[in-house]
Amino acid sequence: MTDKRHWSLGAKLLMLGTPFLMLVFLATAATLWVSWQLDGGAAAVNEAGRMRMQSYRMSLSIGIGDLGQLPQQTTEFNHSLSILKLGDPERPLFVPWDDETTQRFALVETDWAHYQSRWIQDDPKVFTELRSDTVSFASDIDQFVHAIEVHIEHWTAILHLLQMSVLGSVIVGAVALLYTGYMFVLEPVGQLKQAIQKVQAGNFEARVDRVTSDEFGTLADGFNTMAEQLQSMYRNLESKVSEKTWLLQEKTERLESLYEVTALVNKATSLDALAQEFVKSLAKISRADGVALRWCSQGGQRYLMLAAHGLPPSMVDAEQCIFSGDCYCGATVAGVATSVVLIQDLSPAQLPHCAKAGFETLVTLPVCLHGQVMGEVDLFFHARSNPTPAERSLFEALCNHLAGGMENLRLHALEREAAVSQERHLLARELHDSIAQSLAFLKIQVQLMRDAVKTSNSGQIAKVLEEIDMGVKESYGDVRELLLHFRTRTNAEDIEPALATTLQKFELQSGIKSTLSMQGQGMPLTPDVQIHVLHIIQEALSNVRKHAHASQAWLDVQQQPTWRFEVRDDGVGFNPDEGQHDQTHVGLRIMTERAQRIGAHIDILSTPSRGSSVVLTLPTPSHPSTSNAARLNQMSPATAAHLT
Repeated sequence: MTDKRHWSLGAKLLMLGTPFLMLVFLATAATLWVSWQLDGGAAAVNEAGRMRMQSYRMSLSIGIGDLGQLPQQTTEFNHSLSILKLGDPERPLFVPWDDETTQRFALVETDWAHYQSRWIQDDPKVFTELRSDTVSFASDIDQFVHAIEVHIEHWTAILHLLQMSVLGSVIVGAVALLYTGYMFVLEPVGQLKQAIQKVQAGNFEARVDRVTSDEFGTLADGFNTMAEQLQSMYRNLESKVSEKTWLLQEKTERLESLYEVTALVNKATSLDALAQEFVKSLAKISRADGVALRWCSQGGQRYLMLAAHGLPPSMVDAEQCIFSGDCYCGATVAGVATSVVLIQDLSPAQLPHCAKAGFETLVTLPVCLHGQVMGEVDLFFHARSNPTPAERSLFEALCNHLAGGMENLRLHALEREAAVSQERHLLARELHDSIAQSLAFLKIQVQLMRDAVKTSNSGQIAKVLEEIDMGVKESYGDVRELLLHFRTRTNAEDIEPALATTLQKFELQSGIKSTLSMQGQGMPLTPDVQIHVLHIIQEALSNVRKHAHASQAWLDVQQQPTWRFEVRDDGVGFNPDEGQHDQTHVGLRIMTERAQRIGAHIDILSTPSRGSSVVLTLPTPSHPSTSNAARLNQMSPATAAHLT
């Protein structure tokens, strides 16, 4: 078996052009040869013409008797005969010899020999026949020239024929080359161009027919291979774009779902509202026919249904509380991921309510927080369903958000309870340290009143009544002060307005003139510190009102290098070393406890008959930059911007 021979485009063009090239070459060579013959014949005609002219010159020289030039003329004539006979190697001069030209040339030689012997070598005396001999000799030369011209005419005709043949060959070759160029070059290029335009227009099914085995056939194969690869890549690209679009849409839906549940968790204010809205959102996200949210007890033995959506009322009533292990619901184990249960493949006794409701698939989602199972979410489908890994991941993330939201609600509730408990504890301590003491004193006075009434001691009765009246007034004042304390609000930007308001209320309540003095510029106090400072100052002013019997009080505030508050009066004073003030003046203990909460220090200075002073010194921050940053975060934006 022989391989099929494949001709290249160059070989085809060479095979087609070679005959025309050979023909043109031969015609050109023949034309050159004929032209050479014509040139030689023309030169021979010219030389023969010279011989005729030389014969007339010799006849003239003989006729007039000028015999001195006759030898030279004879020599020239012989030279011309020699050139015509032998040819001239220096130029194309040769006689086209044939029988006619040979005879004519022989006749010329014979006539020349006769003419030379009669008129040149002899010494003629009579010249009457010179003219006729010269004319006859010239006529023979003309006949010789005519014979040569006949040959020239023949070669000229051949030259014209060759020229026409060359022209015809050129025309035929040009037509053949144009046709073959169109067939072998232009038509394949045109097909390739059309195919390229189709590909540019998006038609990747365009192909080029391989009709030849030359370079254009190879080019057609290459183009077809490239088009197939482009078509394959385009199809793959479409599928990849569709796949990426689907994945992007899925991720967008997941983000929307996460955002929706996150917003729901953030704005929920109660557990019931969060549970109800969550099951509705999850039913829409998962496209489930029913959703149940169950919360497990602390030991995990029971599961309580917090919310349900899309479930029959009978099923909701029957499964309000189920024990762990009774059915596939409420069987979540820590560390176990989402599980899918095909209800119709199980015995109806195992899932009686689900089978009765017509559900075919149950998907259980654990609700875990910090690795601990807090409950589960059950998705019910009327058709067979198996969530994809991405859907399972989304559902588990939503359940984790739910667990975090419920835990936040629980922590917020505990914080509120702790805040209420702390406030109640503070209120109880305030009542115990102020009003309770006064009531205990009044209880003692009441007992003394009973004893005085029994003994009918009028003086004792009057004294006890006065003590009771003073105790009631003091209790009333304590109640008013407590109401004042609990209604006190701070200014987040500056404590000075709150201090001025406190002194104004003190003046109205006690009638004692007060003065506020502020020195230096310091960083504003945080709101919680302001509250404790105000309460300590109010307690110090309360002691001035109750025990100092003063006519004037002063509040001096120093802001740098540390905050320092001093409440002083011009009252009766007391002796701090005696120690009885811890039992009688419980306000001092209250101030000390408050100061300890904020890390401050209280100094009590007093001299009998010379007044008292209570000094509150706040701690100096160990890292001013950190402390200032924390304070700036708690201040209003306008004040923070002004200070920075």
